[in-house]
Amino acid sequence: MALKSTNPKTTEAWLKLQSHFLEIKDIHLKELFKNDPGRADDFTIKWEDFYVDFSKNRMTSKTLDLLLNLANELDLKDAISKYFNGDIINKTEGRAVLHTALRAKDDTEVFVDGENVIPEVYNVRHKIKMFTDAVVSGEHKGFTGQDITDVVNIGIGGSDLGPAMVVDALQYYKNHLNTHFVSNVDGDHYQEVVKQLNPETTLFVIVSKTFTTQETLSNANSIRSWFLKAMPEEAISNHFVAVSTNIESVKAFGIDEVNIFPMKDWVGGRFSLWSAVGLSISLAVGNSNFEALLNGAQSMDNHFKTEDFNKNIPVIAALLTIWYNNFFNAESEAIIPYTQYLNQFATYLQQGIMESNGKSIDRQGNRVNYETGTLIWGEPGTNSQHAFFQLIHQGTKLIPADFIGYKKSLHGNKDHHDKLMSNYFAQTEALMNGKTEKEVLLELTKDNLAQEVINNLLPFKIFEGNKPTTSILIDQLTPKSLGKLIAMYEHKIFVQGIIWNIFSYDQFGVELGKQLAKTILEELSSDKSQTKHDTSTQNLVNFYKD
Repeated sequence: MALKSTNPKTTEAWLKLQSHFLEIKDIHLKELFKNDPGRADDFTIKWEDFYVDFSKNRMTSKTLDLLLNLANELDLKDAISKYFNGDIINKTEGRAVLHTALRAKDDTEVFVDGENVIPEVYNVRHKIKMFTDAVVSGEHKGFTGQDITDVVNIGIGGSDLGPAMVVDALQYYKNHLNTHFVSNVDGDHYQEVVKQLNPETTLFVIVSKTFTTQETLSNANSIRSWFLKAMPEEAISNHFVAVSTNIESVKAFGIDEVNIFPMKDWVGGRFSLWSAVGLSISLAVGNSNFEALLNGAQSMDNHFKTEDFNKNIPVIAALLTIWYNNFFNAESEAIIPYTQYLNQFATYLQQGIMESNGKSIDRQGNRVNYETGTLIWGEPGTNSQHAFFQLIHQGTKLIPADFIGYKKSLHGNKDHHDKLMSNYFAQTEALMNGKTEKEVLLELTKDNLAQEVINNLLPFKIFEGNKPTTSILIDQLTPKSLGKLIAMYEHKIFVQGIIWNIFSYDQFGVELGKQLAKTILEELSSDKSQTKHDTSTQNLVNFYKD
């Protein structure tokens, strides 16, 4: 069954939220904490190894109740059931959305077209395990009998961002294999990678659902040509594998069918790291750690599916986005992980969130009359504090931020970790409280500055505060806890799409530029003058060709 379709602005809860917003929009967080001693406990969810504190958000218990009413009025519970049960919720492409099935337990039943997909999921997981174990142990060797030392993932979008982020995040758990990622069609990119490689000891993983993606095939063909300069064609079977649904095209490339890892069209690219797309993850950190990643995601799936909404981490996180985006008119959200291991996390979420919910047409085909989607950006702390925190603290824009931190470091350097986490705690406190004119005046007076200097500096050192943050504190960065964190944001995306009455799982917006690029590519290799572009584009093409 399809998802229901209701304009959220027509609901009773939305109308009440509009009135409520006018009542509390100027209330300061300091006042909310002062008036409610139990606020921090009331707005904190403790779940397994996660401690999620929503209390530094500009909301009250009434706000949360109204947001939960909105979710219920839009029948979120029914939508969640359809999401997990394999209903065709990606209606525009006629597909189920079942990345959750990829990490489900083996006794689960999820039916697509009358067939339980879980046995096949586990067949692929077994194939990933067997191949990973063979490569890592040295059983699978290169054509000349040498052990594999390097793995190159060739893909773009979800076929790159997910695996690259996870491998980077879990580098503490990596084995002896060196892992590389080639994504951009920029020839300089792949050249910089291959110049580090020995073709006799390198395994290439080509990841393309359709095996037609221009960037991926261009890189794969160029790397194949580079490889064949040093190795015979029969060596391809030892050094190239593919993740794809297009078996015939992969075989035509020269890859043995036994080295093809299948995926299904009910797995969207940006949610595909849990599938055979995660082969590079499994190779990099070992299959047991890849399985732990999947198990962590499954644990979050169960929390999201079964927990009451008022204690449901992804639900409340999504509703807060609605609150800020649609009532405070906040256009962006910052993701600030206080670990260098999550250096690529915000980049990964940019695709997941903005490609999913960057839509202006509702589920009935009408243009929406409210804001959807949010701009996602971020950088690890403390680097980010020395970059863009000035804008969050004293700029004119309201920017809700997620702070992600860990109680324990991986290498055990307590001195460094205490310094790191002191900044984590201090920044959320500073963003909430700010610094008043009275506090600044006292501070400057203690510095024995002249009154004229004090008067001049005073307005520049005031911090308004009242900047909302959510604190996500996790015991330690492990494959399992990372799986939970990624799945948390996946479900947050889903809830946002349900509330906004949009289809989150198509991405037609990426197609137009690709179509035009094919036409322009033909022109770049032609001497004929073209006049079908606007004058700006035509001038650019002409200047490039000269």
